[in-house]
Amino acid sequence: MTKLTTDKLSKPQLFKGIALFTPGGDLIYCIDPSKQGRWHLHLCAALQEILDLSESPHFLVPCYTATIDHWLNPRTQQVQTFAEAYPAVMRHQSVLKAVFGTGDLVWQTAPWQEGLCDRMVLATYRSSFPQLWEDHDLIVRLDRADMTSRYQKNQLNLQQEKINAQGYVLRLFVAGHSINTERILGNLHELLERSLGYPYTLKVIDVLTHPEQAEIDQVSATPTLVKVWPHPIRRIVGDFDNVEKLLQMLGAKDNS
Repeated sequence: MTKLTTDKLSKPQLFKGIALFTPGGDLIYCIDPSKQGRWHLHLCAALQEILDLSESPHFLVPCYTATIDHWLNPRTQQVQTFAEAYPAVMRHQSVLKAVFGTGDLVWQTAPWQEGLCDRMVLATYRSSFPQLWEDHDLIVRLDRADMTSRYQKNQLNLQQEKINAQGYVLRLFVAGHSINTERILGNLHELLERSLGYPYTLKVIDVLTHPEQAEIDQVSATPTLVKVWPHPIRRIVGDFDNVEKLLQMLGAKDNS
């Protein structure tokens, strides 16, 4: 098996970094001196491309990530380091020390988030994403230049390749379960059944339970419907009573 790695590049004195592991032990990470950018989203997209996944593996984020921050204490003017990893990746601490150059620093264990990393829930993804449970000896550093150019371009190429695979991937973000939520879901389901000429997948995400998914999809209010596929990605916020606006967002026509 070919081992895919990148050369260890020099690191600035102040930076923020994030690492995303797979259940099989592969790693993709980035180091950002500007401390900006939505890294989880880009790392997931890059991992999707590298391992040829059918969809971006967002479900890994709350369970298989580690973060590090080299920051300047304004009071002491000393550089301090905060390094944190989720329990599932603490066994990879030696790899984290190597890629981020933390030496003998002991990484802290991030607080366990009940319900986000249930083994039985994660196991349901294994049949759809078998590559994530395989060990490819993969260690890749993704630079910010790659995030903003190379992978955006590659996503466009992927879109062209999949243009014949017609269908919709939708995510509905809600805050808790209520009668209003049920009403919205019922109306939306009826509209989609009536108006879409292709199959669709609608996933309902509770932002109170999965705030990390709302961050990844850049959702700041509920209810929000996100059209993940086909591209371009679009969002609509509200009760979805404006049928014409909703269909315009989906790029569909009402067939009634």
